[in-house]
Amino acid sequence: MSERDKKFSKDISDWNPRTRLGKMVQKGEVTTMGEALRTGLPLREAEIVDVLLPDMEDEVLDVNMVQRMTDSGRRVSFTVVTVVGNGDGYVGVAKAKGKEVGPTIRKAIDVAKLNIIEIRRGCGSWECGCGTPHSLPFAHSGKSSSVEVDIKPAPRGIGLAVADVPKQILLKAGVKDAWGFSRGHTRTTINYAFATFNALKYGSSMRVTGGQSISLNIATGPVMLESTTSGVEDTLSEIEKAESKEEKA
Repeated sequence: MSERDKKFSKDISDWNPRTRLGKMVQKGEVTTMGEALRTGLPLREAEIVDVLLPDMEDEVLDVNMVQRMTDSGRRVSFTVVTVVGNGDGYVGVAKAKGKEVGPTIRKAIDVAKLNIIEIRRGCGSWECGCGTPHSLPFAHSGKSSSVEVDIKPAPRGIGLAVADVPKQILLKAGVKDAWGFSRGHTRTTINYAFATFNALKYGSSMRVTGGQSISLNIATGPVMLESTTSGVEDTLSEIEKAESKEEKA
């Protein structure tokens, strides 16, 4: 854990849950983030995410300072945009306002944890047929104010061909390859971040049939990308060995 992570981390050893979902998590009735989201209960305690996703990471996307003159003098406020994610299917974005930078960052991180969603990943590019959930299963679109974002599946190895703001969000979500297109005033980081987040939220809420899930290799929530990839490579190597034996025979 870096010094920055230690600075903004919280001690949850003395956590006393106040909500029904929090009590279920503490008792061990809910053990994964997917189960917590599928209960339908509101997520109102950031400690729930800390317990279920201990490997959660956060990133500050933007810190904006606003100065305002009043009768009593100059007043300064900060607006902070943050993203949190475990790099494997869960991501959240939020903004917070405050008079000091440090407390505002911690507040934004906690709110982002409460906004966490479970995304879908897959291999939806017609140029790729690896069958691993390295990208998105289909195109995602999102909008926030004047900013519109389109995220499309990309073949394996392309990487994230998007701008810096959506790249941070997609990395925290666990998307490895994607094409990105945007329109509007993208210099406004808040709108750009929420447009990207709304695109991922749109994809996670879209209805998908069983046949589509199989054909697009859709995986919801956490997946073992490395093990899945190695499994595919092992299968291919076994096929190649069998073919070479047949040729020798």
